[in-house]
Amino acid sequence: MKNAFYIASRYLISKKGSTAVTFITWLAAFAMVAAVAAMFIIISVFSGLEELNKDMIANLHADLTIKSKTGKVLPDINKINQSLKNNPDVAHFSKLIEEKVYLGYKDNGEIAYLRGVDSAYTHVNPIDENIYYGKYPDFKYNNEVIMENGLDNRLSLPVNSTQDFATILMPKPGKGIIQQENDIFNKKDIYVTGVFPGNDQLDNYIIAPIELAQELLSLPKSACYQIVIKLKTPSNSELVKSKLMKELGDQIIVNTKSEENAAFWKMINTEKLMIYLIFGLVIFITTFNLAGAITILQLDKKEQAKSLVALGFNKTNLRLIYFFTGLLIVFFGVICGLLIGSVICFTQIQTGFFKASESLAFPVKIELINYFIVSGIALFFGLSISIIFSKVNKRYLSDN
Repeated sequence: MKNAFYIASRYLISKKGSTAVTFITWLAAFAMVAAVAAMFIIISVFSGLEELNKDMIANLHADLTIKSKTGKVLPDINKINQSLKNNPDVAHFSKLIEEKVYLGYKDNGEIAYLRGVDSAYTHVNPIDENIYYGKYPDFKYNNEVIMENGLDNRLSLPVNSTQDFATILMPKPGKGIIQQENDIFNKKDIYVTGVFPGNDQLDNYIIAPIELAQELLSLPKSACYQIVIKLKTPSNSELVKSKLMKELGDQIIVNTKSEENAAFWKMINTEKLMIYLIFGLVIFITTFNLAGAITILQLDKKEQAKSLVALGFNKTNLRLIYFFTGLLIVFFGVICGLLIGSVICFTQIQTGFFKASESLAFPVKIELINYFIVSGIALFFGLSISIIFSKVNKRYLSDN
């Protein structure tokens, strides 16, 4: 085996029998370098995008969220409040109501989401730190709201204006004959105190005191749809969830942050799987250059193979020579590809040279797991091709 490896290394670095063989061998090596580097860079960019998205939605969902199992309004709210106050793992909690509403201003109108929150909400979700302009409501009046930036722009709503007010309309529940507009909607004029940046999770949102939502929905003052919880130790969310579900009974549902945002994680995992499949296919196609290089090398070294057999080499040793040649090409491609990919990724992290937009550089995150994934895929296909095509030399020896 040692002799086979030595001869394989000489085949790789020494001058081949013809220029074509040399070209094909190094073409296979540099094709592997390019494929490995490309896969590593793309996966690192995806890791950066994943981290960026995680940061963007970090405050959108609480560590735990309590909901009703049978309807919208949480049952036995006093028992839940007392349980959370006595729980040593709970840092803060806040009541929340969320419903669709119609928002009208002059001749413009939009369907929006009204999220009614209490004064403790900013301890769970510090949205007050992300106000574009204006200020967060001080909860002195129940019609003071903040609005998502895109919604505010579309309606051209003034901020902190004491003369112009928008109107929220909430459909009334119940049955009966409709004789006038007041039979259909509960209405309330709102005063916009500030604007916050929107995203996929908070598009078309209005955040208001929970008393406004309760009034529009004709609910009692203690009622809410959800309770969002901030834990002292977020990593213990599963343990705290189990305790709360045992204590509060089977009428409520407790979701962790990942469960509450399951659609996001499903999308991320699907995209990640597709990237692995696509670039795994690219590397698989690239390894056919390796197959060509091994086959051409066998043809080029046919006479030398006969000489080696005459000196005592058997077919297994000959096959090991071609296998080690392919193995060395694969290792060269993996090592150089990862080095080049790492340098490019590190340069992007330091300089932000490539831009996703005028103000945002492509995010890149170098993770140890990415090295193992890329190396594993490249080695799997490279070794498979080397094993398969190193055996294609039986007919060359039949002339002996």
